[in-house]
Amino acid sequence: MATIERRKSRGKTVYYAKVRIKGQAQSATFHSLSEAKKWAQRVEVGILEGKISPAKHTVGELLDRYMGEVLPLKKASTIPTQRAQLLWWKRHLGHWQLSEVTAARILDCRTKLQRLSNGTINRYTAVLSHGFTMALEWQWCQENPVRKLRKLREPRGRVRYLSDEERHRLLKACKISANRDLYLLAVLAISTGARKGELAKLTWNTINLERGTLTFLDTKNGTNRTVPVTGLALELLRWKPQKPGKLFARNWRKAFETAVKRAGLVDLRWHDLRHSAASYLAMSGASLLEIAEILGHKSLEMVKRYAHLSEAHTASIVARMNAAIFGE
Repeated sequence: MATIERRKSRGKTVYYAKVRIKGQAQSATFHSLSEAKKWAQRVEVGILEGKISPAKHTVGELLDRYMGEVLPLKKASTIPTQRAQLLWWKRHLGHWQLSEVTAARILDCRTKLQRLSNGTINRYTAVLSHGFTMALEWQWCQENPVRKLRKLREPRGRVRYLSDEERHRLLKACKISANRDLYLLAVLAISTGARKGELAKLTWNTINLERGTLTFLDTKNGTNRTVPVTGLALELLRWKPQKPGKLFARNWRKAFETAVKRAGLVDLRWHDLRHSAASYLAMSGASLLEIAEILGHKSLEMVKRYAHLSEAHTASIVARMNAAIFGE
């Protein structure tokens, strides 16, 4: 027997549907009465015909368990975003049983995200896919329907890097900034390719001035990374007073924007200093694998955008190989 109750949730009207047959029950919440009635009718018929087992789990149950057991183990900075994504899927698919969820149903649901970028939609799909992967491990379902969907094409990331003349102007502007740390920050970003968040976490305990290394803890990829620091960057670090706590305690976004404006640069973001470091490495002859290691990328996909900058270096390698084999 099916019952439908009208309830209030966060100031909005929802419809709580419940089907109870032979002492077993299933329930789900909907935003419209018609949806609740259709679901109740479908579940009643499915149970009576033996096509639906009341003991099976719903997507909502899966995502609740995932948010309770799996999500807290992830990197802290990713949890709020993924929780919002999981709650979105729960609102749109939560009432379906796992066995009823098909690739077509997910695809139809995913079209509601069209206002977002392809990259963001792919992140939504990825977290749902991991949820189904865990369901397989928990023996709650027989397959992961998300794997049948193709990822949306994402545009190649921008490669905005500083020319020699632009770099000179920017560093000059940073040097006279009211933020006394800005010049050192910019030099470190350009010379090491560090992310903004990695620089913000630096302490003297993660810096070895004798060896000339910086260690970035708990990076975006969830690992620690040690990179060499030399030349001007190392000299500036040696001049900086050593105090407890973080090296750079102040937010430097506004100071950087002021320096960019003062330098007369166009379309330049802080992250472009990291792009500049990668580009300089490529033009200096570093391989894509070496660039990925220095920047902390787990795969070569992210650094392929710099491949064209190392063409001259690649050509010289091929030329030397041919000279060794065939002679001058």
